[in-house]
Amino acid sequence: METKRYPKDGSFTILWTPSKCIHAGICVKTLSQVYNPKDRPWIKPKNANQEELIKQIDNCPSGALGYEIKGNSTSK
Repeated sequence: METKRYPKDGSFTILWTPSKCIHAGICVKTLSQVYNPKDRPWIKPKNANQEELIKQIDNCPSGALGYEIKGNSTSK
């Protein structure tokens, strides 16, 4: 399973595993300024603060989204 990385500020990184994604759209609905499937890259972590990102990632139903804080990864 390939996981893609989208860094923010050098200490926080969003992790996305496409093969786990069920395209529920919760990420897009919750933080449309961060997640836009029509853009490249489609994830722009700089557009939200870390707390908002963590809250949204924790609500990903498939576990396709996770995050890493200074080397400590968290995903479902």
